[in-house]
Amino acid sequence: MAAGKTNWFAIWVSAAVVVVIVAVGGIVWFSNSQATSAGPAPESSAINQDTGAIAVGSGPNTVDTYVDFMCPICNNFEQTYGSTLSQLVDDGTITLNIHPISILDRASQGTEYSTRSANAMYCVAADDPANALPFLQALYENQPEEQSTGLDDATLTSIAEGVGAGEGVASCITDGTYSRYVTAMTRETPIQTGASGVSTPTIVVNGQTLTNQTDLTGDPQADIVARFS
Repeated sequence: MAAGKTNWFAIWVSAAVVVVIVAVGGIVWFSNSQATSAGPAPESSAINQDTGAIAVGSGPNTVDTYVDFMCPICNNFEQTYGSTLSQLVDDGTITLNIHPISILDRASQGTEYSTRSANAMYCVAADDPANALPFLQALYENQPEEQSTGLDDATLTSIAEGVGAGEGVASCITDGTYSRYVTAMTRETPIQTGASGVSTPTIVVNGQTLTNQTDLTGDPQADIVARFS
């Protein structure tokens, strides 16, 4: 990065630290309040049922993204790094493993939007993995503000069908088929160095968990590509 250039992505991530710390208490309470059973896991050749990863592409390098669709910093990550990740998928460089998680249900006025949108992501991926990345992109394009009620299930269904999901995805979204699975997978999110709980986004490159405040500078080549073997 050129000297004197303001690193707005890093500034935004740093500013979010206080929000993430506050969220930790919420996720501990939420996780402890759930049943220990993970519920049904989505069945698809593109979904690792043990890790919750939705695989996009088949490249030799791996980039795992743990994201909450209510999280504005996750959206900022998508806008900053998303096009590079998509290109790396398309040219066969990486397998992009998407982990939809939920730590911000408290920010949706009781509608549990983070869990519902993560569940919808699994519904779409189980229906047709080819629609997973377009659905993720569409969720960020339509991201609701924190402390709003979030998108309702009918809107999530409309967005899913808009990227090509079949009619059966509607009942999966409405029934919250994979909600308990989302909760279970959220507990498996890697903890970043120096963090006291789950942070979003959490990015793992070839098994190395990045630290948002120091490793995400806003430069996809330096932050992601340079870490490939």
